[in-house]
Amino acid sequence: MMLLPVMLERAGILVIVAFLLSRLKLFRQIIHHEYGIKEKAILAFIFGLFGIISNYTGVVINQDSISQAWGHQHLSIQSAIANTRIMGVGIAGLLGGPVVGIGAGLIAGLHRLTLGGYTNIACSISTIMAGMIMGLLGLRYNIRERFASLKAVAYGMAMELLQMATILVIARPFDQAAELVRIIAVPMITINGFGTFIFILIIQTILLEEERTRTFQTHKALNIAQETLPYFRKGLNIDSCKKVAEIMLKNTTAKAVSITDQHHVLAHVGAASDHHIPLKSMSTKLTKRVLEQGKVMVATTREEIQCNRGDCPLQAAIVLPLIVHEKVVGTLKLYFTNVQQLSTVEKELAEGLSKLFSIQLELAEAELQRKLLKDAEIKALQAQIHPHFLFNAINTISSLVRIDADEARMLLVKLGTFFRSNLQGARNMLIPLEKELEHVQAYLAIEQARFPNKYVITFEIDSMVKNIMIPPFTLQPLVENAIHHAFLDMKPGEKGSIFVRAFIIDNHFCMETEDDGRGINGTMIAALGNETVHSSEGTGTALWNIKKRIEEIYGQKAVFKIESDEKEGTKVSITVPLEEMWGEEYVKSICS
Repeated sequence: MMLLPVMLERAGILVIVAFLLSRLKLFRQIIHHEYGIKEKAILAFIFGLFGIISNYTGVVINQDSISQAWGHQHLSIQSAIANTRIMGVGIAGLLGGPVVGIGAGLIAGLHRLTLGGYTNIACSISTIMAGMIMGLLGLRYNIRERFASLKAVAYGMAMELLQMATILVIARPFDQAAELVRIIAVPMITINGFGTFIFILIIQTILLEEERTRTFQTHKALNIAQETLPYFRKGLNIDSCKKVAEIMLKNTTAKAVSITDQHHVLAHVGAASDHHIPLKSMSTKLTKRVLEQGKVMVATTREEIQCNRGDCPLQAAIVLPLIVHEKVVGTLKLYFTNVQQLSTVEKELAEGLSKLFSIQLELAEAELQRKLLKDAEIKALQAQIHPHFLFNAINTISSLVRIDADEARMLLVKLGTFFRSNLQGARNMLIPLEKELEHVQAYLAIEQARFPNKYVITFEIDSMVKNIMIPPFTLQPLVENAIHHAFLDMKPGEKGSIFVRAFIIDNHFCMETEDDGRGINGTMIAALGNETVHSSEGTGTALWNIKKRIEEIYGQKAVFKIESDEKEGTKVSITVPLEEMWGEEYVKSICS
């Protein structure tokens, strides 16, 4: 048993070599089965070299002594070697399959043949056989399964037993071979099993670390993607890109983050903000190359970044293309003030986010196209002239021609304004609130001429909101609904009231129409705005259309609300966060 601690020492050296080997990128690719013929040949050579090292670090067994000398060149006819050669060859086959196992076995086995000794042929044959058998077992071996390490130990010990059997069958004289097996069998089988266990454990630790890192990175990437989604839904613009860059800066080790479109820097936060300025032309040639080639590029020096400022603190960068429908529409750039900060983990995270952001931008474009199509359909319907309204307007004007020519002339002007507003609404996705109010007032002038004492309408419009852009056909249908449905039960001489309001409160833009008419019952309110309804007085299509457009254009943060009590009147309000509608910079200009 004196041989056991000596062999343990030799195995320890090889385990250290195995640990260093596990740091190689090629070795990690083999573990993940990402290899071809070239990689297999390289791995067979590496494990073959592993076997050669085992031959040189083995313990020489003579008839009457055990030599612990290192680096023996040639053995006498009465000598043999106790080593861990089978362990390396077996692991090669287990991880790389038959090609790697046989290749490593041939290299290590033939080298053992050249060292001589009375077991050289037996050891050489057993080494090649071990590589072949373990290679075949490796075809079905999965290092990630529950008892993979114990299974590998059993295979390794079996290969050592195979070597002992081969020595007994081939080595001569038999008595000397049997004595050798008695001395080395238990230590070599034990050490081979222990070494195999440690080696597989190292590999499993690598895999566990990678899985944990990948899980963490995936979780981090998804969190960033979730935070940035509301902003990328708006496409590439200054406000959305600034928010995304701030989120990226907070969640990565980058010292600065930039986002560009095809021509300009849209956002830059962090270091070098003094000369990487939004809406200025791009200051790095590296970005232009990424836009042209559509490939991820990494810079590890200031010269590679090619910033036009000599005192720029940015020393390293990773620049990633943002691709929508196979076309590069912009770039995402992570900058670092020290090249050591640009780790592999950060590169992989950035590449993953680049793909996620590209998908988000594609979805944003698809959503915009859907909104435009839906809006076009609605505007086409709204642009159609209601024949009853036109007929009633003409009748009203014709009856006034002889009685009040000035009033008739004014109504003709209002009718023209009404039709012009319809056409403008059909051509534009958004119009100023002031134009929508003109549409409402033109409609009201004609309706009040028909029913002069039916209602009073009051406008409460904050002067600062008149230029705010809103979807066309928003207020006019609400006013029309109030006129047609709110005052049906009024007694002669009674007069209804309608209020139209537009104002800003708590950084939200609000539009309201309110009447003091007959109100709406609770069942009807639950349906209005959410679906069309069946009623002798209307279908609720106008309310449904308005709500759908508001939600599709501004998202779930927009609020369309109907409040009503029977005989108490109805209030319809639309509330949208200002930043959600027009962006932070526009809001500042509105509120300044």
